[in-house]
Amino acid sequence: MLQRCLDLLAPALEGPDAVVVDCTLGLGGHSEALLERFPGVRLVALDRDKEALRLSGDRLAPHGERATLVHAVYDELPEVLHKLGIARVQGVLFDLGVSSMQLDEADRGFAYAQDAPLDMRMDQTSGVSAAEVLNTYPPGELVRILRAYGEEKQAKRIVSAIVREREKEPFSTSARLVELIRDALPQAAKRTGGNPAKRTFQALRIEVNGELAVLERAIPAAVKALDVGGRIAVLSYHSLEDRLVKQVFAAGAATTAPPGLPVVPERYQPRLKLLTRGAELPTEEEIAENRRAAPARLRGAQRIREDIE
Repeated sequence: MLQRCLDLLAPALEGPDAVVVDCTLGLGGHSEALLERFPGVRLVALDRDKEALRLSGDRLAPHGERATLVHAVYDELPEVLHKLGIARVQGVLFDLGVSSMQLDEADRGFAYAQDAPLDMRMDQTSGVSAAEVLNTYPPGELVRILRAYGEEKQAKRIVSAIVREREKEPFSTSARLVELIRDALPQAAKRTGGNPAKRTFQALRIEVNGELAVLERAIPAAVKALDVGGRIAVLSYHSLEDRLVKQVFAAGAATTAPPGLPVVPERYQPRLKLLTRGAELPTEEEIAENRRAAPARLRGAQRIREDIE
């Protein structure tokens, strides 16, 4: 959905001295497209993964000083902009979830289709790994994580098996966890929804990286960083992310006036205008070209007025 993201952001980035933030740099594909499509734009790109920064740095090197790459989690956007002396930006892009590089590198432990150390940290220099979560969290907390972050209906059954097995030997690799999940689930649960380990792996990844808590801070911060007329585009890949983005955008696009006022004062007027009707989905052609795009959901919004205290 790259082209649609560029089109959504375009009206805000075609003017002079525009600044756009790619909050999820990854391998730099979106950033490269932004720099090429908008030759006058300055790019600030964030990523918590140092290897991604190294690889994308090589890719974006031909654009010189137009691209500033920063090792940071995207909820740190306000601090990053403050350090760079940037008061407001004209565009923000989020491409959430796991990057293709992280999925394809076996030793990162994100993919359930191949055996690997159970790590799942996007920034491998800090935080607890997925193995530590599995081996040390109390059963009740594991059940909560699988239900809340993986929407796993069989959470109790899976966690019972995890607790039983970790007492024999701590978990260290993904293949053992996948096999345990397959054995723990009833036959009916295995027949729907793809790989039965998918929801547990998603839940562990979200917990390890604090993804929803980070996103809950990051989207409002990004909206606040937008100049009037600035635009934000967010690609999410599961219902939990999309729901959070939808809530922030809907709140910004609604009036905050008490009911019954004959005239709505300026301070109660909406701050955002929605640019998408609901969430836009990838086309069949995009899914055929890249199967990982299938669950993508795109939402966009435009800042239409300043905050008035």
